[in-house]
This record gives sequence, C-alpha cells and structure tokens, in this order.
Amino acid sequence: MRTLIKHALAATEPRDFIQLGGWVRTRRDSKDFSFLELNDGSCFASIQVVADAGIPGYEQIADFTTGSSAVVEGSLVASPAAGQKWEVKARNIRLIGTADATYPLQKKGHTLEFLRTIAHLRPRSNLFGAVFRMRSKLALAVHEFFQSRDFVYVQTPIITASDCEGAGEMFRVTTLKGNIDEQPTTDFFGKKAYLTVSGQLEGETFACALSNIYTFGPTFRAENSNTARHAAEFWMIEPEMAFCDLQGDMDLAEEFIKSLAKYALEHCAEDLGFFAKFVDKGLPERLKFVVERPFVRVPYTEAVDILTKSGKKFEFSVVYGQNLQSEHERFLTEEHFKSPTTVFNYPRDIKPFYMRVNDDGKTVTAMDVLVPGIGEVIGGAQREERPDVLVEQMKHHNLNPADYWWYADLRKYGTVPHAGFGLGFERLIMFLTAVSNIRDVIPFARTPGNAEF
Repeated sequence: MRTLIKHALAATEPRDFIQLGGWVRTRRDSKDFSFLELNDGSCFASIQVVADAGIPGYEQIADFTTGSSAVVEGSLVASPAAGQKWEVKARNIRLIGTADATYPLQKKGHTLEFLRTIAHLRPRSNLFGAVFRMRSKLALAVHEFFQSRDFVYVQTPIITASDCEGAGEMFRVTTLKGNIDEQPTTDFFGKKAYLTVSGQLEGETFACALSNIYTFGPTFRAENSNTARHAAEFWMIEPEMAFCDLQGDMDLAEEFIKSLAKYALEHCAEDLGFFAKFVDKGLPERLKFVVERPFVRVPYTEAVDILTKSGKKFEFSVVYGQNLQSEHERFLTEEHFKSPTTVFNYPRDIKPFYMRVNDDGKTVTAMDVLVPGIGEVIGGAQREERPDVLVEQMKHHNLNPADYWWYADLRKYGTVPHAGFGLGFERLIMFLTAVSNIRDVIPFARTPGNAEF
C-alpha cells in the first residue's frame, strides 16, 4: 500500500520496503544513478529518491521530468545528506504520467499573478500547498471549536428570497429569459430569488429552537469590487446563541479567534514556518500576540475620538457615522492599544436592520473584532428581539416587513434575546497565514470578470 511522504519523513526507524507516489520536483543525473525529488502534497517537504542505473524503470529516466508523476518502490534508509533524515533507495521506479517542457511550474520563482492564471496547477507549488493544507486543518478546527461547546451545525440555504444585509448586492437566480422583472411570479420559485450573502437569518430560526447553532458554508456577493479583500464567492462561519447578549457575543468571538490562532501554532507548525520565512517573518509572533494578550473593548464613539486625536495621517479620513477603514482598525490594535481590540456600539444608520437598538436610539449592539496585520476579522451583534422595534428598524432601513414575516414570527412566538457573529473563512486564513490577497486563500477565486476553472 502506498505510504504518504509525510508519514515516510516522520518514520522513527528504517523500513525494508516502502512504496511512494508523487510528482517530480527535480531530477539530477550522474553516470550510474539519478536523484529524484518527489513530493505528494501531504506535507511541505519532498523526499529524495536515489535510483541506480539498471533498476526496473530506469530506462525511462529521461522522462522523469519536473511535473511528471511516478511511483517508487524501495527501502527507507538514513540519508547521508545534510538537512534530511531519510531518503529512498529505489528498487523500482515507474513513470505514471509525463510532463513536457511546457509544464508551467518549473523550479523557479513565480509571481502570484501568474499562479492565479494556472489555478488548476498552483496547489503543487510550495506556497499554495501550504495555504490549502492549512485551510483544511482550520476547517476542522472550526467544527471542533463549536462541537466541543455543544453548538449544533446547521446547513442554511444557498438560494434565498431574503436580503440579510438590507442593501446587499445579490446574484439573481432565475430561469426566465428577456425582462426577468416583468413577471417574477412565473419564475422557478414563484418570486425573485438570489444567492445568499449570509445564513444568519435562517440560522436565527434554529437558535430560537436549539439554543446554540453555527453555520459554515458558501456565500455570495455581487459587489463590483476588485480589491485584495473581496471576492464574489466566499465561505462564512456564523454562530447564533439564544439567551445571549452583546457581552456574551463578544466573549465567544474573542475566544474563537484566540482558539484558532492557538490551533494554527500547535498543529500547522511546518506550514507556518514556510509562511514566516517567505511571506511574513513576524507571523508567529503576531499569532502569539493574539493568543496571549487580552482583548481591549472600546465603544465606537471612543474609538473615533482616539483616531481623530492621534495625529496620525490616514489615507481615509476618520468621520463619525462611517465605518472604520482597515488602516484605522490596525492603528487601534497595533499602535494605540497594542492589543487585539473589540469595537462595539456602532451608529444605527450604518448597520443592518436586525441589530438591537440601544437605549439611546442612536446606536446598535454591533461589535467588530480587530486583530493586528489585517483589522476586522469578525462582525457581530445582539439581534433585535422586540417585535415592534424590529418592524420599526425594517422601515428605517426602507425594507418591507411583509417580506420578513417569518423572521418577525420569531419575535411573536416566544421571543428571547439572542446574538451571533459572522466570520469570513478566507479573511481568517489571510490572518493566520499572512497571505494578503483573498484570491490566494481560496481554491478558485470568483471575482469581477473572472470565473475561470
């Protein structure tokens, strides 16, 4: 049975027989033997294979080029070379798939822009192998975090007729042709339908029955924004908790970020080491900073006051009544508080309709969790549980309450205070890897003008 290179490299003693499969990174030939560098993606490191002339398969050695696939059988032996514990002394090498000179991932430096054009091959590169191994482990860590706290995993719909954000840019789903707005009742769902921007509203219905739930799935936004932080398709993590207020919401959000940073440090050391060497040498210390330091909590009004009095020249002006920009958020965490920070109680007019209105009538129980290096990673709020205030909020945001009748029913039948937050999974991975463009932490990026692969 084939052994993963990851397990071969972790062996504690030699093995008389081992079978490995992978892709050739490099080949070096001598008179009587060849060195093959083989990688199967199970870990960052490759393994060296020593193939003597005359073993079965060696007659094809010239075709074992970079990018070709091979199966090797032999012995796992101690390596005399510095920097590697084991190598394979081959008894048999078998070429599985060839790769000619047009193979685009030759062993040299490649720009991220170029690698995005070959997204079907870029997982074989060191950077993207590390990114997507970490993405896999962190997805497991997300589930472990919530499952260990008795949260119920709920799969909310991708197709929806409700706009969670109140003014979100949404992709229309239709089977109609021509003018699709003339008779929406004849459409497939009998009304206008869209790809969801959030599973929150549906998640609230389950929190109001099962107490603590979370969603983790794909979401979509038709925002024509070509920035390093925006994508048209992305994954969201959205817990909801019944009988919970803003304080409890902030407690869970901060605990979640600390837990995921700690998980990355403890379970992704090899890949983190690569990111620290080639992407951002300060990454490990930044993650330790978040794990070890307590969060500072500051009201939005106070945060704006700190920013306006800082004397710092920002690209974007700090204006009360507007959302903070990434540069403002990073200043608070990296320079002013020197600690991860949670900003709460935002102006009512800049936040969605479902957030609970504070007694001042001007702010809502919204909160954003900020970390160094990236700024906001989590946005959340206590939800508006009072039926009359919820309806007034919908009208305040120019929404038709009749479109949200089922959401209002939660406040009609056994209403309870409840709260939750949303975290873009890709934004989390950017924070934990220091990879600065969202296109590089999702397997196949969907952005304006791009739906390749």
